[in-house]
Amino acid sequence: MTPRLIAIDGAAGSGKSTLARLLAMTLGLPYVNTGAMYRALTLAALREEVDVEDEDALVRLMETLDFTLRPAGRPEEPQPNPRELWIDGAPPSDELESAEIEANVSAVARHPGVRAAMRAAQRALGEGGAVMEGRDIGTAVFPDAPVKLFLVAAPQERAGRRVEERGSQEVAGALLERDRRDALVNPLVPAEDAVVIDTSDLDVDGTLGVALAVVAERAPDLLPGSTQP
Repeated sequence: MTPRLIAIDGAAGSGKSTLARLLAMTLGLPYVNTGAMYRALTLAALREEVDVEDEDALVRLMETLDFTLRPAGRPEEPQPNPRELWIDGAPPSDELESAEIEANVSAVARHPGVRAAMRAAQRALGEGGAVMEGRDIGTAVFPDAPVKLFLVAAPQERAGRRVEERGSQEVAGALLERDRRDALVNPLVPAEDAVVIDTSDLDVDGTLGVALAVVAERAPDLLPGSTQP
């Protein structure tokens, strides 16, 4: 059992990144966006002209990436936010959200060897506790996590959120295509003991409230001010 691990899985646009970040800040745990790790490998492959179909080359390239946890706040801030994922000594860049990365990341992630290497890196990051989000955190990366959340939302709601985030109508169609590709690579299936949260009609505060209620039930010692051992 990894007692301080909260696993959040869900499709793009379901709200898992927003929830994971807020939970991490509320509970004082590191925040790990595993999708950024796959995107970072994809970016490295494109830069190094590594074929996204070459599994062995991608695994070797993965070994050159440095995934660490560092404070999210600026160094001059007296109380920086909890630690977050950094890649090669820097926070994840906006380049990871580019259309080119979006078009290739599913191909990179479909390789079993890549996924095995990623799982090892993710387990190392979450060893001391974290709020970790992705597609298979509760089923494959940390199946022993005490808190597992699985976020869902209506397709039109997810697409609308992506349009609002990125300011382009094109991302709506891209999201549906990403759903199709990801379903072939790593089908979204909640862990048997995951709590499914439909965020279609929930705002950010509402989703956070539901999640904190689950934490209070399953891992109350993680809550601020808890006196439990």
